[in-house]
Amino acid sequence: MKRSVSILPLFIIIFSVALALSFEGRAAVSRIRTVAAVKDSLSNFAEKNTEVALLYERLDLAEKGLSRKAFEYAMQGFAYLRRKGDIRNDEVISIVDFSLPSSSRRLFVIDLANNEVLFCTYVAHGQNSGKEYARQFSNTPESNKSSLGFYRTGATYQGAHGYSLKLEGLEKGINDNADRRDIVIHGAAYVSEALIRAQGYLGRSLGCPALPEKLHKPIIDKIRNGTCLFIYGGDKAYPAKSKILRES
Repeated sequence: MKRSVSILPLFIIIFSVALALSFEGRAAVSRIRTVAAVKDSLSNFAEKNTEVALLYERLDLAEKGLSRKAFEYAMQGFAYLRRKGDIRNDEVISIVDFSLPSSSRRLFVIDLANNEVLFCTYVAHGQNSGKEYARQFSNTPESNKSSLGFYRTGATYQGAHGYSLKLEGLEKGINDNADRRDIVIHGAAYVSEALIRAQGYLGRSLGCPALPEKLHKPIIDKIRNGTCLFIYGGDKAYPAKSKILRES
């Protein structure tokens, strides 16, 4: 008598092999997609960095005194805030480079729509941040120190220092007490070249980025109502603390 041969074991083997190949194939496709996504991400990152580098060169910012690192951080955070919808006017960015002495022009107002530096002038730091250089920074009320990081400009008003501009600190624990501390942009007589010639450095504020009296009005009018302000200080701990920089 002939033995009947069951095809069930053979079917199971074939099915198992096909299933394994299917899983392997999907895993391979997933790996390919992951690699492609990483490459795209790196490509976009490199492209953005190249654009930032070209803009830095085109605007001659090194010659004007703005450090490359300050500009790179500013543009990195600016792009993040724009994506999040936290900036109402993305045509202008203002950068304060407190790694420079107060005797240097260290406020840079840049028209990003037309690739033009609109203002490059002096700006004071807080009296407890340092004398010629701002070395210490704080978000604490009554500290009389400058605060680093990203801000959004607000509305103008007439205050104790005349025509002034409100600032909203966008970084928790770094500058979010700006309103509570009355940190605003205003003009001040102690921000002048005459004072630099007399003592070698500007006068200091109670924490506000104070500007020359002859320029504070046109600068405020240009940057008010929702533009980005970035204050850089060369502080090595700041980038790690900044959620904006970490997530951008």
